[in-house]
Amino acid sequence: MPSNLTAEAFAENLNTKFRVRAESPRPVELELNEVKVYSAGANEQDGMERFSLFLTGPADIFLPQHTYALEHPSMGELELFVVPVGRDEAGFHYEVVFNYFREK
Repeated sequence: MPSNLTAEAFAENLNTKFRVRAESPRPVELELNEVKVYSAGANEQDGMERFSLFLTGPADIFLPQHTYALEHPSMGELELFVVPVGRDEAGFHYEVVFNYFREK
């Protein structure tokens, strides 16, 4: 797991855009709107990194659930599994979920 895939690293890049490499009529960018960190439950193992990214894309281009290459100016290229979770006047909304053991 790349070391830059932490909630803190993404939080430093709130309100910035990730370019999606996907077949579409024009370039697609997703804006990072929220990083939500999940606390471990009482019966869960320690050392887990659990968080979600919430992103907004254009209203006229829908990205189906899929693993996409996203490019960011400071974070570089990331392969992330993106899931559509809604739509409103701002555009389509997507979530990326992380759940992994932190490296020691």
